[in-house]
Order: sequence, then structure tokens, then C-alpha cells
Amino acid sequence: MNRREVLRSIAGGLAVAAIGDLPKTCGAEQTRRRRLGIADFSYNIRLRAERTGRMKGRLDDPLNFLDHCHNIGAGGVQINIGVRDEAYAHKLLQKAEAYDMFIEGSSSLPQDRSDIERFEATVWTAKQAAAKVIRIAIGGRRYEQFSKAEQFKAFAGRTWKSLQLAEPVAARQRMRLAIENHKDWRIDQMLDMLNRISSEYVGVCVDTGNSFALLEDPMSVVEAYAPYGFAVHLKDMAVAEYEDGFLLADVPLGQGVLNLPEMVETLRKANPKIQFSLEMATRDSLKVPCLTEKYWATFADVPGSDLARTLRYVRANASPERLPKVNHLPLDKLVKLEEANIKQCLTFAKEHLDL
Repeated sequence: MNRREVLRSIAGGLAVAAIGDLPKTCGAEQTRRRRLGIADFSYNIRLRAERTGRMKGRLDDPLNFLDHCHNIGAGGVQINIGVRDEAYAHKLLQKAEAYDMFIEGSSSLPQDRSDIERFEATVWTAKQAAAKVIRIAIGGRRYEQFSKAEQFKAFAGRTWKSLQLAEPVAARQRMRLAIENHKDWRIDQMLDMLNRISSEYVGVCVDTGNSFALLEDPMSVVEAYAPYGFAVHLKDMAVAEYEDGFLLADVPLGQGVLNLPEMVETLRKANPKIQFSLEMATRDSLKVPCLTEKYWATFADVPGSDLARTLRYVRANASPERLPKVNHLPLDKLVKLEEANIKQCLTFAKEHLDL
């Protein structure tokens, strides 16, 4: 069945399905042991290698991804399921139930009205697989993506229109959309967007490390987003200075500067049912050029005190020896390191975070 046929089949199903009908949940929520899930970006190196033919495998197939994550002891997955037929979604649901794992989807917002069909089909597919949350990625690193304030303003306007198109779909399907704080929205901007849309189906995928690149205190970010938290990207970060600002790197849980136990407790207290997914990128440090003119092009309203506080924090917690330098490694070694990092994070989460 091709993509167009799947869309037609789904559209027909939507026309006759009762809006209130929800698929069976993955396992018994009351008895499931809480375990850390894995977001697919944690396998970014392997997935890219497979897609480009440099490595054999189909880890991008959600069924295969679920199998693999189960085999290494993860408690769930967050992955772009895409548009699938009902039989595929049901098979994914059955596997998740057998493994006692949760499933969360991942998607972009509809770009315009012509994209609503694709988005609704994506939401419907995730729902049939018993996903309760779809993580929404919107932007990139705004300090790299935009060189003028007007560009970010236009991006924000497009995002708002897309969110207005997506919310009615989420409400019809009773699916929660979790917008990730992805080095794009500062707290005031994210909360303004959430308050304007004012929907029980739109919240946040709380990333514990991303917003540090926007000169925001990581714990303050978690506290601000916790009441709106639908999902979590759990990561730890190491930092160090460089001439144009600071370096920010994903490191295995417990090896960085974040207060992960307090973050987990804060998010659980706000939403006891929230699921945590590891998102750890195995790569060299990212440069956050906060001392350059271009960086500030979209941050005119950010006080200098935020910059000062961030740089003080970096200097006090700098650990250059922990910053990964791995991009030069051959592919086979990178893939092995990526897998080792993920397993190390799962062990730490189990031993220290009750995950």
C-alpha cells in the first residue's frame, strides 16, 4: 500500500471512528515499572549511516527500533512513526505491550492547510499504536539560523499559524502535542505561545539541556515548563569557555553539570505520568558564540545579566577534559561509541534516577 492509499484509508477510518475511542494502552499504567525510554536522535549516527547506505540495517523502522531498545533495557521509545496502515500500527502496539514499553511519536507541525492531511494521518497512526504524546520539533539553533531579528519574527509568525492548524487535529484525536524547547524559544516566548493557544492538548517536551544555549538557567527552565510538561528529553551537559563564548556538549548522564535528580523530581511532581526519554547526541561540542554580534541579532530583549550569569556558571563548572572529541573517528567506532553512551545512560538512570 503506497502513501496516498494509506492516507485515503486513514481518512475513511477517521470518518467512521468514534472520537472518544482510544486504543488499548501499552501495559498497565498502575503497575508498569518506570524506565528510561530512548528518543531516536540518540541513534543519529547509526540512523544516518543506514539511510545513506554506509551501514546495513533498518533501525529507522519503528518496529526494529522498538526491538533494539527493548533488547538493551529501555522502557520506551520516542520516534517518528510516520504514516502507516492500521495493521502496522497494531503490530507496533502489540510489541510495546508485550515488552511493557511506552511509545511516543515525533513529528513536525503542518506547514499550511495543504499539509493538514499528512499531519492528521501521522497523529492517527501514532494513536493506533497507543502513543499518548507526539513530540513536536519546530526550529533549530536560532543563533545559527537567523542573522536578523525580522527573520526570527517571521519564523515565529509561521510557527503560530502552524500551531493553530495543528491544535484542532490534536483535539479531535485527543493526542497531546509536546513542543520541544530546541534552542529556539526562550521561556517567555514558549509560555506566551502556550497561553495564547490555551489547549489541554498542547504542552512541552522538556529538554533538560537545550535552553542553556539561550542563556537560560537549566533548573529554571525545568521549573517553568514542568506544569506544561507532556514529555521529557533527558540529557546531561558539560561546558567550557572558548574565545567567542562557550562550548556545550552532550555527555553520558551523571558526567555533566546538570542536577538530574532534582530535575526528574520536579517534573514528576508536576506530572506523575510523564515519561522520560534519553536524548544524547554523540558528537563534538557545540559552539555557543554568545560574545559575537550575530548571536545577539534575535536576542535584543535579553538582559546582559543573563549573559553574565551564564558565563559565571560556565567558568565555575568548566570541564574541558570531559568535552567529547569524536567527530574524527571512523564510522564503525562512532557507532560503537554511540551505543556504549546510550547503555551507560540507561545504567545511570536505573541506579540513580529511579528510571
